[in-house]
Amino acid sequence: MGALAAFSALLIGVTAIGAGWQAGNSLVKVDEPRLVVLKSKHVVHLFDGENLVRTYPIDLGFAPLGQKFREGDGKTPLGRFRIATKNSESPYHRFLGLDYPNEEVVAQGLQVGLVTRGEAARIRGALAAGRCPDWSTALGGGIGIHGHRRARDWTAGCVAVADEHIEELFAVMRIGDPVEILP
Repeated sequence: MGALAAFSALLIGVTAIGAGWQAGNSLVKVDEPRLVVLKSKHVVHLFDGENLVRTYPIDLGFAPLGQKFREGDGKTPLGRFRIATKNSESPYHRFLGLDYPNEEVVAQGLQVGLVTRGEAARIRGALAAGRCPDWSTALGGGIGIHGHRRARDWTAGCVAVADEHIEELFAVMRIGDPVEILP
């Protein structure tokens, strides 16, 4: 079993709120924040390095299974991303924008003609520089983690958590922090 598969298998069994957490408790300082989304379990785990801090229930895109490949498909993407933007004035309470589309999606999109070579080069340049990629191509964009959880899959491909949970995540996560979305 590969390292990612072993890690994924370990996480699949972890679906409860992180150790020591009770409703109303303030989130302690997190030095090395990273998020791991498990689409099949409808949860996002907040880690501090290798230590699980909290687990939050989530909503996904309206057609969540599989890989996001184009604008409007309703899928929540799979892969490794980074926080690329933070918007405290989002219509969805708070918004942590991801650097989607990533290299894998760009390569596929270029191969099937969803993006031009110029668009692919601009997206790749932004990713290499740690900037937010172009969200206006046929690959879609504007994918992130935000508030207004409804306990059903409804987003255009984002991960929605309860407003009080996005408050915590917004305070902890920084531009450049990792987010992994697994099946």
